[in-house]
Amino acid sequence: MTQPTISLANRVCEIIVQDIVTGTLPQGSKLNEPELARTHGISRGPLREAMSRLEAMRLIKRIPNVGASVVSLSYDELLEIYQIREALEGLAARLAAQNMSATETQELRLLLGAHEKHIKQTQGQSYFQQEGDVDFHYRIVQGSKNQRLINILGDELYNLVRMYRYQFSLSSNRPQQALKEHNQICAAIEEGDAELAEWLMRRHIGNARRNIMQHMQADATPAEDL
Repeated sequence: MTQPTISLANRVCEIIVQDIVTGTLPQGSKLNEPELARTHGISRGPLREAMSRLEAMRLIKRIPNVGASVVSLSYDELLEIYQIREALEGLAARLAAQNMSATETQELRLLLGAHEKHIKQTQGQSYFQQEGDVDFHYRIVQGSKNQRLINILGDELYNLVRMYRYQFSLSSNRPQQALKEHNQICAAIEEGDAELAEWLMRRHIGNARRNIMQHMQADATPAEDL
């Protein structure tokens, strides 16, 4: 594959990831590959490469003779993912408290300042949802310095988790509470208190899990039972 083709696949993959995370492409929706190719002005080759990457990220599923669609996890599947997050991100926070440098913790604190500003600008309606180094959880996972942990949380689960974090944070009071919990975790990491950092992160993920599960259960409740 030539470099231009790889670049096209990267660009289109990033756009589609963002559309899935934000709900522009809704969960469970079918993906028409010829239409996607026309929309993004690319040939089928780069699009197929982008689709393969999306499938590897677990953001889409492809069924032979049926086609591709955006993933839509069941209650039980999402519960399993958050149970994994609770354990592994707790470990990441413990390791970050042990391994992050003073400069890295200062940058983490500055990051939360930017997140607080965003929450105020949106009147508490959303948390800052950009990916990578401006994502609090991503920064802590990187700060663990454990490459296997980074691979599991950064590659296999990251964008799938982002999708649910983004879409459910839009309909709850989680932005303000999440910022408070992030600040507590950051303080523990700054102090080098590994045990407290792990406990706070596990509690934080547990709170997020309960919030999402409550919304999923509410959405599944028949109208006459409301």
